[in-house]
Amino acid sequence: MKTFDLPVSNGQTGMSLNTARGQFRVAIDGDSDAPPLVLSNSLGTTMAMWEPQVQAFSKNYRVIRYDTRGHGGSVVTKGPYTIRGLGSDVLAILDALEISSTAFCGISLGGHTGLWLGANAGDRLQSLVVCNSAASIGTFKAWQERAALVRHDGRLGMKALADSAPGRWFTPAFVGAQQFEVRAVQAVLEELNPEGYASCCEALALSDLRGDLKNVKVPTLLVAGALDPVTTVADADVMQGSIADARTVILQTSHLSNLEAPHVFNRTILDFMSDSYGANK
Repeated sequence: MKTFDLPVSNGQTGMSLNTARGQFRVAIDGDSDAPPLVLSNSLGTTMAMWEPQVQAFSKNYRVIRYDTRGHGGSVVTKGPYTIRGLGSDVLAILDALEISSTAFCGISLGGHTGLWLGANAGDRLQSLVVCNSAASIGTFKAWQERAALVRHDGRLGMKALADSAPGRWFTPAFVGAQQFEVRAVQAVLEELNPEGYASCCEALALSDLRGDLKNVKVPTLLVAGALDPVTTVADADVMQGSIADARTVILQTSHLSNLEAPHVFNRTILDFMSDSYGANK
């Protein structure tokens, strides 16, 4: 495993990890002997989105965050990407870190990636948490149009997306009360590489995992936001209906539930993890 420190624009430092699928920015917190837990970010964010979870999760787990391909400090390759490719990136990270199996928690795009892993690489997962996600997110046309927009307009396109993001990500009450935090996540989106972002949009445009859900056999928690306009409670119901013994928890949040309600989010995930880690051994 070859790594080096990598400073990033938001003030964090990460570790650049060389894998069979390129370099990924990762951060690892917690005891090296603790059970591993991988956190996967949403479209348009970086691993920094998990800051409200790190302290709570790293008390009992080895927390591994990474920037999804095309985001932050990770490799940006020409698209389109696929969910299979993004899932294979996770497997490559695990291989580089010599981790045979892990718990996995992803939000939005990260949760969709987790569904692919659960259906296609379940032997590498101890448990799965899918937050604010769906087996099929949005429409092919909408994702293709967004990808074309940011490729054409570049940084101006990313700024336009950042300006409109709060209405998709947070409730109006949160936007009004937490303006500093909202602006911080907007700034991350605005600075992302347009090609990387567009290529991940194309991955979502092409992905429909509804027929694969029956293959998810690991203990699974589905977290939905009651006020989420992007991935709804109905989407969680579809997943629960096809994944054996999946549990669903509904939080009073919009799309980025880990940021909007971090305390209840953390307790929900930790309670599930304590019950399920190692249950499929």
